[in-house]
Amino acid sequence: MMKHVGENVVRIEAEALRALADRIGGPMAEAFQRAVDLMFSCAGRVVVTGMGKSGLIARKIAATLSSTGTPALYLHPVDALHGDLGMVVRGDLVLALSASGETEEILALLATIKRLRVPLIAMTGDEICGGAHSSNSAKGWAASVVVEGGENPHFSRKGRARNGAPERKSKSKAAGKSARFTQATSTRATSTQAWSTLAAAAEVTLDCSIAQEACSLGLAPTASTTTMLALGDALAVTLSEKRGFKEEDFANLHPGGKLGKRLARVESLMHSGDALPRVTPQTKMPDVIYEMSRKKLGVTAVVEDERLAGIISDGDLRRLLEMRGKDVLDLTAGEAMTRDPKTIGADEFAATALALMEEKKITSLMVVDGAGKLRGIVHLHDLWGTELV
Repeated sequence: MMKHVGENVVRIEAEALRALADRIGGPMAEAFQRAVDLMFSCAGRVVVTGMGKSGLIARKIAATLSSTGTPALYLHPVDALHGDLGMVVRGDLVLALSASGETEEILALLATIKRLRVPLIAMTGDEICGGAHSSNSAKGWAASVVVEGGENPHFSRKGRARNGAPERKSKSKAAGKSARFTQATSTRATSTQAWSTLAAAAEVTLDCSIAQEACSLGLAPTASTTTMLALGDALAVTLSEKRGFKEEDFANLHPGGKLGKRLARVESLMHSGDALPRVTPQTKMPDVIYEMSRKKLGVTAVVEDERLAGIISDGDLRRLLEMRGKDVLDLTAGEAMTRDPKTIGADEFAATALALMEEKKITSLMVVDGAGKLRGIVHLHDLWGTELV
């Protein structure tokens, strides 16, 4: 039945992610940390590139990096070959995605990347960490890091892995491309030809190998792109933690849309200036009522020397009328006000203001600075547009 096909797809991709998590926590830990360190110390931008389905994943990774505090952009490798490579400058870092590691459009960029001395991190399907089939078999393998001069430290020049495993032979097509790149840049050593050209050229190669694609034909990128996407998220979130990226930083990068509204600051919602109802403690109650009616917020601030002294709300007026009748009109604002009203800072989140209003069962908050000076007022109605209410 079709539901079993769908279930099988998800299980295959879930297994690929489990294997990836095992690699990050085990044989690929050193390479992952090296990649994070390179991206963290990048003075420019992280330029993410990839073709086809890998290119779509690269776009998402670039977007996630940018929104979590790491400046990044997506560079289409074909556009790069026709002038957009000028977007890459010294100080940047390139993150290249290719399941085969032999994507011609990306390989064509390597000479320029090396000339600019821009660090290169690769995500490929090379089974660098012992293969996608068994994470346990990978425990003895170190991370794949290409050192200065281009030699992969996993392999000796005698053609055997340094842990005793035989060196994997490259395909003739890959070897041909590898040889051409060697002639162009003179940075590759023959020992790196066991892996794809892109993996061998990178300062750090991250293993995105999988046991199988979820496609029944084994052709459509499915588990492989899911693995790349998850690895990109892992890098972005780790970098975010390393940078000390906070909720307010996230809010500053998301000013638009539903998310931006939910993360809006009180300062952007409050009424201030002429829209702020305010009287002095000496103001007579008829003028207080007029100010409240004119500003249409159902409350007014009582201000003395720019500092908030108290408030008078519609509810306060009703209670006073019940207690004193028409004699209320003889009072001053200072005599009728509620002292020590609830306040909030201008840089607080709208969600914090709403929580305080709900807790205290009130409909407005006075906004003050650290010295107690009145800056504005935020009303429950102002929060409706944020989709919090």
